[in-house]
Amino acid sequence: MRVTFLGTGAAGGVPLYGCDCPACTRARAVVDFRRQPCTALIEAGETRILLDAGLTDLAERFPSGSLSAIVLTHFHPDHVQGLFPLRWGIGKNIPVYGPPDSEGCADLYKNHGLLEFRRLSKFEPVTIGNLVLTPLPLIHSKATFGYAIEDTDGQRFAYLTDTAGLPPRTEAFLKNWRPASFALDCSYPPQSDLPRNHNDLTLALTIAETLAPAKVWLTHVSHELDAWLLENIGDLPPHMAVAYDSQVVSDAGFL
Repeated sequence: MRVTFLGTGAAGGVPLYGCDCPACTRARAVVDFRRQPCTALIEAGETRILLDAGLTDLAERFPSGSLSAIVLTHFHPDHVQGLFPLRWGIGKNIPVYGPPDSEGCADLYKNHGLLEFRRLSKFEPVTIGNLVLTPLPLIHSKATFGYAIEDTDGQRFAYLTDTAGLPPRTEAFLKNWRPASFALDCSYPPQSDLPRNHNDLTLALTIAETLAPAKVWLTHVSHELDAWLLENIGDLPPHMAVAYDSQVVSDAGFL
């Protein structure tokens, strides 16, 4: 299995429009520190699955027929906005899997074009080529799934973004399933109050300690967390790393 973090940013990205904090100033000066909408590509053999579709240049990145499917965590605009121009293309339909959200986003359901929407059910695995994905309910303001992903070699990776903590049943599933590594929402630095909709670092550390994987990749990162990390990056435990756009993880990166 090969995971590419195409985008690792929270809504608004980094740099955030109009912000002159140290993280945003750095990102304007150095492209490597910019963060686009949270999106990942999962590959195993000939299977290529796009997790979320927040990037607006999907048509340029992925020629017709190059994706096995698109799998959505939820229907907030920063996770689906790339579907709006893509749907008007021509050629083979693209399966788009996602949680059971009757509203979706804007008119995607009504005018879906070549997008073939398919609803998933929590904890019911779906096989897409060489990958098996199990939808895991998360805690967010819209119906949201994380995914436990396993390839034909038994390699296990979980993708858990847009959540504030984990529901008990999801936590129990992951403790039993034991992924070697996972990507985890961490939008904010440590907060004095319990965060809503997205993890802060304190909550992310608690989840990582509970599930105890070999590696944790923090994603859905805001400019606030990046600014905090400029002074506190050494406070992260050795098994935890902050993902960055275009980063590729495979083989030893999971262990």
